[in-house]
Amino acid sequence: MNAAKIQAACAPWVRTRLRTAPGVSAALAVLVFLTAFLAAVFPRSVDAYETRALRHDVTAASPGQSVLEVTTLPPPLGLAPSVRESAMREKVLARAHGELIGALPAPVRADVPASSYGVHTTKPLVADEPWLPRPDAVPPRLTYAAPSALQEHSTLRSGRWPVARDAVTLETREVEAAVTEETAGELKIEPGSTVAVPTTTGTPLTVRVTGIVTPSQPRGGYWAVDPLLRAPSLVRDPGSPTPVFYWRATLLLAQDTGPALLATTGEPEMYWRLAPDATGLTAADVPALESGIAAVENGPGLLELRDIAGPNTTLTTDLDAILGAYSSTRAAIGPVVTVAAVGIGAVAAVVLLMTGGLIGTRRHHELALLRSRGGSLRGIGGRLLAETAVSVVPAAALGLAAAVLVVREARFLPALVGAAAVGVLVCVVLPLRTTLNHRRPVLHGARDDVTRARPSRRRTVAELTVLVLAIGAVAALRRRGTSTGSGADLLVSSAPVLVGLIGALALVRLYPLPLRLAARPVARMRGAVGFLSLARAGRASSSGTLPLLALLIALTTAAFGGSVLAGVADARDEAALRAVGADARISGEGALSPVSDGFLRQVRDADGVKDVAPVRIEYGTPLAASADVRSDTKRATLVGVEPDSYARLARGTGLPAFPVASLGSGPGRDGALPAVVSPGLAERFGDRPHTVRSEAGDITVRVAGVLPRTSAVTDSEFMVVDARKLAKPGATTLLVTGSSLDGRQLRAAAREAGPEFGVRLRSAERDRFVDTPMQSGAERIYGAAVVAGAGYALLAVLLSLLQTAPERTTLLARLRTMGLTTRQGRRLLAFEAMPQALLAASGGLLVGWATIALLAPGIDLGALALAGGDPSAQHTASLRADLPSLALPAVGVVVLAAAVAGVQAWWASRRGSVKELRAGDTR
Repeated sequence: MNAAKIQAACAPWVRTRLRTAPGVSAALAVLVFLTAFLAAVFPRSVDAYETRALRHDVTAASPGQSVLEVTTLPPPLGLAPSVRESAMREKVLARAHGELIGALPAPVRADVPASSYGVHTTKPLVADEPWLPRPDAVPPRLTYAAPSALQEHSTLRSGRWPVARDAVTLETREVEAAVTEETAGELKIEPGSTVAVPTTTGTPLTVRVTGIVTPSQPRGGYWAVDPLLRAPSLVRDPGSPTPVFYWRATLLLAQDTGPALLATTGEPEMYWRLAPDATGLTAADVPALESGIAAVENGPGLLELRDIAGPNTTLTTDLDAILGAYSSTRAAIGPVVTVAAVGIGAVAAVVLLMTGGLIGTRRHHELALLRSRGGSLRGIGGRLLAETAVSVVPAAALGLAAAVLVVREARFLPALVGAAAVGVLVCVVLPLRTTLNHRRPVLHGARDDVTRARPSRRRTVAELTVLVLAIGAVAALRRRGTSTGSGADLLVSSAPVLVGLIGALALVRLYPLPLRLAARPVARMRGAVGFLSLARAGRASSSGTLPLLALLIALTTAAFGGSVLAGVADARDEAALRAVGADARISGEGALSPVSDGFLRQVRDADGVKDVAPVRIEYGTPLAASADVRSDTKRATLVGVEPDSYARLARGTGLPAFPVASLGSGPGRDGALPAVVSPGLAERFGDRPHTVRSEAGDITVRVAGVLPRTSAVTDSEFMVVDARKLAKPGATTLLVTGSSLDGRQLRAAAREAGPEFGVRLRSAERDRFVDTPMQSGAERIYGAAVVAGAGYALLAVLLSLLQTAPERTTLLARLRTMGLTTRQGRRLLAFEAMPQALLAASGGLLVGWATIALLAPGIDLGALALAGGDPSAQHTASLRADLPSLALPAVGVVVLAAAVAGVQAWWASRRGSVKELRAGDTR
């Protein structure tokens, strides 16, 4: 009875603990919430930007590439005319259209409103009507199509819609058609115009134009798959020895008039153009999408399509090439992003362990008392697990829910795994680590100084193991790189973390040495503050590896992420500079149009222009005299410059310095002009003069200097001479430097100078390299990695200082009774915190720089930086150490450590010392 009453009177352990220390539980819950949110939002963010990139690539591609075009020939001539006509009727084509859409293997889906079908001729037919335009006295050649749903995809501008008067057959000799506004304007077609189409029987088929239409969505799949549906085109006659052009165009016949085309000589065929529907596609669908497209192109799916449309059915599309390019970019960017994820994950795990250590240290005496009074390790661990789970599990669930709300369209399972891993880590490690410290009783007052501790053999073996793993990871990353397309490798991706871990272990072993060396001269100095601060720092627990490890990994991750972003920015700037040559380029070199003096003055007076370098560029200059030029003669680019302005351009854009003196020597006794040439031409020319053919005739040049690259030319062999010494010195290109250039003003000046002049801005060229969601998404993740790494570094400093805060508060209280002033107390705490903070900051700088230097050869930033550029251009995107990314987090660690120490000293001076000076207090 009494036992039952006593048991009923006992308060539950978890509720008592939460009421006793609600702040600790709330702080742990907030940390778990943030960490679980990051762990859940990362895979969802990667899924989201990969999905957006897939949809962008499919929808941004031209319809001619992305559309799945199914074509088949009409029934053979041996069959009855009615059978052949029936196969090309609207009802039959519409039924086949629906069945073809349903036969596409998932996840390949068709965008029904953007899809179309019909009948068209595949062979252009000559139109001999005298009223049709003939640019070079060659009549136009027309194709004829009877597309579906013309009225739904266009607007009638004049006339009326074409219709099929009666059932159209092989014997029909007149049908109605429409043309687009562009076709009508170029070919002078009006409502009522007729075109005679040759037939196999000799009696022409008359096509009467009844209306002129305007496409509703000219760039949509209905009109853009075959551009001739929308607008005519001037085509060069391949059979003519001289350049002869003629018009090509398409007339749009009325719906259900396809059977009439069977009688023509245009070789008609039936088609179904199925536009892909990208709205429901996700990144996880790519393998199934690739296999589905392969199946309908040349696999079992094609057999099913042939059962629907006919035995000669074929399917053509470039969607597989689009998916291949997407997969290549994804495979190149994925490992780089994984490096950031592994780094932040490691930092977060270490900070969570530090939090558990801080909580365990604060409760050491409480748990030691329970252990001394018969508490079992299992019982203590169970209670710790229960009270931890009460705050951790809801916090992890809230973090997962927040990640789902922030990034909605992504897979749920990876996010669930990430958030659950955080919750399990805290719920298991915190009770386990705290409980294991009480396996054996520990004598009160036993010291574990960092300056006296000696590493055990087990620790040495573990450190050597980590060293071997780090060396293997760095070697694998340098040899294999991140652009092999083999996907993310955990060992390779953890290379920065392993290097940071090795740096932390090495610094912990070296840490006692500077403390011993500094303590000797400080002990001889007057005043106790310096000696006490170093003594306190030396008496720190030898288990302080964890805070230093967290700091170094966090600083390394932040530095690595910042360096990646800096490398991406540098690569884009460099690629834009290579493409343009300056901040702006105004050129008319296609026709060698000279730049007038008035135009040059107008450009120089434009807003933001600092300097202008006039340049004459002659592409394809034969490297031989006029009499010796043949079709296989090597060619280069001849550049005529003003040496002084061109040298200023090189200095302003950061290119190799231009040797002005080399061009100022003038022609030699042999009459050869001095030229600064590319390395390839320098090897070809040697020391002797060489004759080349310019636009004004033959000139002789000699090598006066060599440059690896120059502003005026991008990726070809070049020779730069003084333009004033050319027979035609007029500039064809203006290379403009300046900040905040007004593009509109420059384009207006170029339009006034002539239609042949165009303007290219370096800023606009740079923007071309950031045009995919995959690039922008990966950059945002790296930006978040930098911020998270810096945040966890500061949190590690704060936790490290909070862990020893009670000891420092007690120390100040006792020293104040001995005459220590408030100012001296602040200095004491600041000096005590500085050794480890300075060690972490300097170590973070050194380890971050070493990590980048070691891993730079294996990190390929090309896909991340330059995916939107010209694939034929050769650009470099290398990783380099970014000083702000290295220095700012390190300085923040030192500043935060000093600030926390100052705040603690100020707070301790305002509080009473009764609590800290209680008799029997072991602190």
